[in-house]
Amino acid sequence: MQLTFASYNIHKAVGLDRRRDPERILAVLHEIDADVVALQEADRRFGRRETVLPRDLLDDLSNYRAVALNHRPDSIGWHGNALLVKRGITVVEAGVVPLPTLEPRGAVRADLLAHGQRLRVVGMHLDLSGLRRRQQLRTILADVARCGPSCPAVLMGDINEWALHGGSWREFHAPWRVIAPGRSFPSRRPVAQLDRIVISHEWEVGEARAHHSGLSAIASDHLPVMARLQLPKK
Repeated sequence: MQLTFASYNIHKAVGLDRRRDPERILAVLHEIDADVVALQEADRRFGRRETVLPRDLLDDLSNYRAVALNHRPDSIGWHGNALLVKRGITVVEAGVVPLPTLEPRGAVRADLLAHGQRLRVVGMHLDLSGLRRRQQLRTILADVARCGPSCPAVLMGDINEWALHGGSWREFHAPWRVIAPGRSFPSRRPVAQLDRIVISHEWEVGEARAHHSGLSAIASDHLPVMARLQLPKK
């Protein structure tokens, strides 16, 4: 089984031209054509925290549906974190992972069924503080360890870690593997690998990259990152 996973900090759908353009974000997602997408900054920060990707646009202009978390009626996520799955992938269960923080941060988790295989996905947007980031990763890993039956897992998001080694990455021990798809921030001339994908040992990596196109270079301040993963036959 082969699936493509992507993570994208969409900056509340505001591009480098300072225009809020949700259709442009969906166009970038169409370019990537991932099966599962973790979004960060998918909601407005204040007020009713409504989504910047209206559900009717998702229904009309994409092959995705948002994983239902049922916490805020106007939001598609939790503290801006959302998961999108292609139609045809079944959501078995989903929930939020409250994180220790002084900022409005969080993570979202879902167990999915694709091609008869159960898998676990976490989307996250972590703190700017290194100490807090490591505490948040410990919380997420502990939550994943407590979840239902063991199954292949993919964790992805804007980690906010500038270091290539050490730092927050010390929290991931074997059998976890950290994928560095490439430089993703800032989008026009990326220098930092802030957006990462972390996988459990069952997966094989076919391809991993930051998606740099004419649209993605201006649609947000981050480029999306993606990884094509496969599970070997048993």
